[in-house]
Amino acid sequence: MPQARIEAFRDDTLDPPVRGFLHHPASPDADALVLGHSAGGNCQSPLLRAVAEAFAMRGLAVLRCELPFRQMRPHGPPGPASASRDRAGLRCAVTALKSVMTGRVFLGGHSYSGRQASMLAAEHPDVAPVLLLLSYPLHPPRRPTQLRTAHFSNLAVPSLFVSGTRDEFGSVDELTSALKLIPARTQLLAIEGAGHSLGNKLPVVAQRASSTFLEFIASAW
Repeated sequence: MPQARIEAFRDDTLDPPVRGFLHHPASPDADALVLGHSAGGNCQSPLLRAVAEAFAMRGLAVLRCELPFRQMRPHGPPGPASASRDRAGLRCAVTALKSVMTGRVFLGGHSYSGRQASMLAAEHPDVAPVLLLLSYPLHPPRRPTQLRTAHFSNLAVPSLFVSGTRDEFGSVDELTSALKLIPARTQLLAIEGAGHSLGNKLPVVAQRASSTFLEFIASAW
């Protein structure tokens, strides 16, 4: 049986340019997913690698993309001024993946990238048909009133949220309440005992997120 393979991916024809790693499933005409990293991470994070591998083994291609802010500097969080360019980077990654895949291209990310993906989809609902948001940073730790939900009422794209029950950026109850603001179909997959990084539950997250997302997609058509 053909196995999934991984290759470096880049497209310098777009602005911002696209950098990352593409996980190819056995099927050449599979659907695909763009997956971005957290504010403190990069596209080589163990979480993104594990999730991408799980998806590829289930037949979905995954591009682990490096956001523009991380292309500019290898360490440190993004600045407030970089958010719009990071959203443009996610959109370019979707465009680049569409040029090499014949199926549908979905969009997602961990923490910061997930937030930027949801904001991009609220502004441009045609960017992707479904979102996968890992550890959505609902609010800063210990600041539950500073909610990052201003765009939720404009989010018309079906979205699967995956969050740990020990996530300091938003509890399961807080997320459940916030998702009521989104007019599109949503689902929350809670990972028992996981924190914001989801790192202590990698095998569980990878398998449950990939299987649940594929079920979520199937029920949308």
